[in-house]
Amino acid sequence: MATMGMGMSRLRASEVEFVRPPAVPEGSVVSVFRVPPETAGQRLDVFVHSQLHRTSRTRAQAIVRASAYDADGRRLKPNDRVRAEQRILLWRAPWDDTQDAVEIPVLHEDEHLLAVHKPALLAVHPTARYHKNTLLKVLQSARPDCAFMSLGHRLDRETSGVILVSKTRACDRALKKLFEEREHVEKTYVAFTWGVPDRGDGARRFRYERRVELDRESTSGVKMRVCNPPAGLAATTVIDVRETRVGPSGQVYSFVVCELETGRQHQIRVHLADLRAPVVGDKLYGPDERAFGRAADGRLSELDRARLEMPRHALHAARLVLPHPMTGDPLDLQAAVPSDMADFWASLSQSPRGTLSRSI
Repeated sequence: MATMGMGMSRLRASEVEFVRPPAVPEGSVVSVFRVPPETAGQRLDVFVHSQLHRTSRTRAQAIVRASAYDADGRRLKPNDRVRAEQRILLWRAPWDDTQDAVEIPVLHEDEHLLAVHKPALLAVHPTARYHKNTLLKVLQSARPDCAFMSLGHRLDRETSGVILVSKTRACDRALKKLFEEREHVEKTYVAFTWGVPDRGDGARRFRYERRVELDRESTSGVKMRVCNPPAGLAATTVIDVRETRVGPSGQVYSFVVCELETGRQHQIRVHLADLRAPVVGDKLYGPDERAFGRAADGRLSELDRARLEMPRHALHAARLVLPHPMTGDPLDLQAAVPSDMADFWASLSQSPRGTLSRSI
């Protein structure tokens, strides 16, 4: 039964009538899911796994055992069969109100717009897994007088680099329109890859145009794949292999600069993997996509860590060029390659093709 491509069925708790079970402490947080008719009859742990995309099947079973109830407060078991339109409630302890100290360098700030260098391993907005320790929460805490703050675009949690945040609603609307139209916007990323990206002719700089779509065969629920027209969404990346180096085992690595002509989910990672040169440290498009689920559950093995080589994927949003959404003034925002990536590259044997630049 194919369930991994299913859309989310999450509801707002305020939209549902339910009873808090006596065993659940007051103040606990609840997530509510509606069972679509097409999934009726599934095991509960299979349904929950299909909804919690970053969670493994084993972890989904544990979550059900620990926290699953129906709307009447009845405890549910992993092997229970779900019914059409049933409400499944997952309860957990209140958010931890502590917030880790994290330095977020400011690249530009005015009354309308904030540009920062997002550190790797920092989620951009609150999720079921990350609440206080997110980019938005940290920025809001540092600016208590700022009544409005909205992400202009997204970066994956593991990706570092330039990101924009609007401080007014007018700027938010103008910035999103600017990104939608894509004119006068340049996005440049740095990636380290296993192997050398090659479209078959040995070119070091080339334009790679392959459509992308959700990989419905993947159990992750978020993995993308290349596809042929008319399926999927158009995606184009300009790939420039700046340097190659060799590791102790003889593995060849590439320092690649990628320019985005479109901004699809995981676009750079998908295109590089399709070119047989996945990003170093990539848990989803690297040597074993099951590492993605194990990482989400905090269960990476020593073998996983050895194969991945870095705690996060080696992708960095190095430069963003665009007109200011409110004034039209040119902005050229750059974030130096962070030390974890620079140190990794420095640890490899050099080739005669140049050295890593901390800026693009």
